[in-house]
Amino acid sequence: MSETKKGLRLPKYSVLMSVYAGERAEFFEKSIESITSQTLPTDDFVIVCDGELTEELDKTLEQAQKKHPYINVVRSEKCGTGLCANKGLKACRNEIMVKMDSDDIADRTRCEQMMRLFALHPELDMAGAYIDEFDSDTGEHIAFKKTPVSNEEIRKYARRRNPFNNQTLCYKKSLALRVGGYSDIARCEDYEFVVKMLMAGAIGRNIPKALVRYRVNEGNYKRRSNWANTKAFIKVRFGNFRRGFSSLGDFIVPCLFQLFMFVMPSALTKVLYKRFLRG
Repeated sequence: MSETKKGLRLPKYSVLMSVYAGERAEFFEKSIESITSQTLPTDDFVIVCDGELTEELDKTLEQAQKKHPYINVVRSEKCGTGLCANKGLKACRNEIMVKMDSDDIADRTRCEQMMRLFALHPELDMAGAYIDEFDSDTGEHIAFKKTPVSNEEIRKYARRRNPFNNQTLCYKKSLALRVGGYSDIARCEDYEFVVKMLMAGAIGRNIPKALVRYRVNEGNYKRRSNWANTKAFIKVRFGNFRRGFSSLGDFIVPCLFQLFMFVMPSALTKVLYKRFLRG
């Protein structure tokens, strides 16, 4: 536990990140630095390597470990995002888990604000925040992606979409293990995980501030409208419907919208995303 000036005891937390060979070393380095420079530092930073890395990424990782001995590297065969998260989940030592992507940038106060939230509301099982989306090439701000704040709003919103920005997600390890962790699926594993947690009774909350800067490039727009993503989108929502978490309407409406996105040219998807789909 860490104590603030007002005497509030903040819980310890573990940071979980995965990285693969397709990541850029300079982005990876900035992401690590944004965690190691937090105003409330961690004592357990787990980085799972999803398969063999490039020489540049390995060098970045080696330098980070030398500078910060609490970084724990878990090497794995190529297994995908979900299974990597499960490997990291088991390796983390603390009860509160902080997810971090290997190319995003956390606000210096992100973890302190999150742990303060858990300290003030010990009944919480999951928490997140807004993100600041920016163009990875130019640094230009694109939009703030906002999420519902209260537990009631989160549960309602979750019937159709992920009520948390995955890049900001924090959760309790014990409940995550109890629900079986992440599923071995290629897409939408983060949304399915959140629904499993909520169905197990998880109480959630979002901080109405942008605490992570999220990189957006052309690949993001293409992935939103490709067939693999569309199939996964539909499959996960159908699973939610079959388990009784969402209604038939909750299944049909977002799937129709996703199919519309799939048939649109990626250039038009980009325009609509920037102008209408973000706050």
